[in-house]
Amino acid sequence: MKAMVFNFSILLYLSAIGNLMAQKDCVLGVGITKNETIIEVFQLNQEQAGQMTNFSAELKYRNEILNNQAKNMMKRHPQGTVAELTVLAEKYNVIRDSMERIQRMIDMRTLKLFNKKQYERYLVLCDEAFRQPLRVIPMRYRDSIPQE
Repeated sequence: MKAMVFNFSILLYLSAIGNLMAQKDCVLGVGITKNETIIEVFQLNQEQAGQMTNFSAELKYRNEILNNQAKNMMKRHPQGTVAELTVLAEKYNVIRDSMERIQRMIDMRTLKLFNKKQYERYLVLCDEAFRQPLRVIPMRYRDSIPQE
């Protein structure tokens, strides 16, 4: 468990090195990071893990569509002049931005499943990685242990 948290912290930390001046979002990486890693690091329950796995599949599906659009655009778009390449780059940036928005949306959905302690762990890891956490209100779960 500690190795998984350490690896996840390293991943977040290394992703922060690229731009220390302006903090970037602290992505969970649902669909990119192995589901098992996120499940273990944040100790997700079975219901949370199932929903996150579905979100991961949704992200992969949406990104596959966008990747196909990018491939088709590369095949069909003229690339003979600087102006044509500039237009191609602008169109590609729109697709890349869409992928980033989808990743953020999926991460936000997953974070909204977290309970208070899971979200606090996320905040600590983001702080260690010098990343700006995505702000959500953690889910409140009823205690599964009956009151006596």
